[in-house]
Amino acid sequence: MVEPAIQRFDTRAAFQAHLRAAFAQARATLDLFDPDGALFLLGTADADAELRRFLRGGGQLRVAVHSSGWLEREAPRFVRLLHDFSHAVACRTTPRHLRELSDSFCIADDLHVVRRFHSAHLRGEAAFDAPQETEVPRARFTAIWSESLPGLQASTTGL
Repeated sequence: MVEPAIQRFDTRAAFQAHLRAAFAQARATLDLFDPDGALFLLGTADADAELRRFLRGGGQLRVAVHSSGWLEREAPRFVRLLHDFSHAVACRTTPRHLRELSDSFCIADDLHVVRRFHSAHLRGEAAFDAPQETEVPRARFTAIWSESLPGLQASTTGL
């Protein structure tokens, strides 16, 4: 068995390039966790186009954040995406007792992972075609998701 190539990064550009690659390779599931989602490109035209392609293909997008305020204010494309694909996109917020979690990661299809060790820093690593590298982040995301509450909705009434 070939060991996966882990690509380390420490710049915003490298982190976001790895995110774009993960978005492009995702086919079935895309799970994101970050305190506010600000660096996840969710408000950009490129990410919107890629996520729409992913969702049209039957993909499911789940986003967990401590606070959805940044997404609401600064990512209108993501809010439209949530509205247009409300059947396939969910955004949840963490309860108070999970707010100390400070890492940030993206898991695509349980095969690819891009993670920052601390959300206040850009240092992290990415691994593609590496299911074993997604195991720990997958367990963390599952636990975070199960305890999180519905957050940003498709409309003010949640419909």
